[in-house]
Amino acid sequence: MPRFVILEHDQPTLHWDFMLEAGDVLRTWRLTAPPAVGQQIAAEPSFAHRPLYLDYEGPISGGRGFVKRWDAGTFRWEADERDRVVVRVDGQKIRGSVSLTKASAGAWFLALDAGG
Repeated sequence: MPRFVILEHDQPTLHWDFMLEAGDVLRTWRLTAPPAVGQQIAAEPSFAHRPLYLDYEGPISGGRGFVKRWDAGTFRWEADERDRVVVRVDGQKIRGSVSLTKASAGAWFLALDAGG
């Protein structure tokens, strides 16, 4: 099963990087808060990261701060569309369906449904 990780990253401001293993890269969204059931969280698509971040904690080269694992586990793809990604995660902190949806205004949001 593919893996996911959520990293707490302190630069340039505190945020969480939600990363999904997709072949030889990690598809990444920058979150304004960690995922929580019943909350819609702003999620900005970021560049693809190297898979080493699935297991890495520590300083980022070039003075770009530090990352610390907030959660990690495996996931299953349920939808992978242009404006919508849905995965079922099985992590240490979060379990359930994670939806990343692009709103009509262009902003992305993450929602966690622990039941569905």
